[in-house]
Amino acid sequence: MINILVVEDDAKLNHITCAYLASNGYAAKGCAEPQEAYDLMYSNRYSLIISDIMMPKIDGFEFAETVRTLDKDIPILFMSARDDLAAKQRGFRIGIDDYMVKPIDLDELVLRVTALLRRANIATEQKLVVGILTMDAAAVSATVSDVDVPVTVREFNVLYKLLSYPNQAFSRAQLMDEFWGIESQTSLRAVDIYITKIRTKFSDCTDFKIVTVHGIGYKAVLV
Repeated sequence: MINILVVEDDAKLNHITCAYLASNGYAAKGCAEPQEAYDLMYSNRYSLIISDIMMPKIDGFEFAETVRTLDKDIPILFMSARDDLAAKQRGFRIGIDDYMVKPIDLDELVLRVTALLRRANIATEQKLVVGILTMDAAAVSATVSDVDVPVTVREFNVLYKLLSYPNQAFSRAQLMDEFWGIESQTSLRAVDIYITKIRTKFSDCTDFKIVTVHGIGYKAVLV
């Protein structure tokens, strides 16, 4: 069972959130303020934290900062009525992983929780499995049906990135900056060439597709 900690001083919203997460297979524990959360974290292991920002005594920013000193990897999702850019910027600079503005859609919350847990597991295990494809980040290796597929480091990194964030579009410039370097003089066309190579090498994989997002770049779609 995956344990989720919900830190929210609105008792009704806290209860509804925990109940909905529980109905989707998660073990959710609610608490009203950060000090109670610290106590729970001392004696229990949680896989993800959902936190409000505006709480008495200790706000969500201070809480997230403290959590990050204790655990640099646990996903933190802010769920707040604050919709201003300054709050979002501060949260992400502290190290949160996602931000939702109240009133929230509970189905969307579950989707985001699932995505955050998936990424956290990929980061921890350094392995990504999609159908018959297994990618090992530590070994920089890819296998399809347990057969090694020769890949360059850049091919591996591009595919690993796309599959780690399914349905999220990445521009050619984003991929270029991350895997070619911001000072690279290579044309953005190089990204297209690598995508073509990746599609060819993994053509036997039917559980995902690398889709062209016209005018932007590419995204991985799980089938």
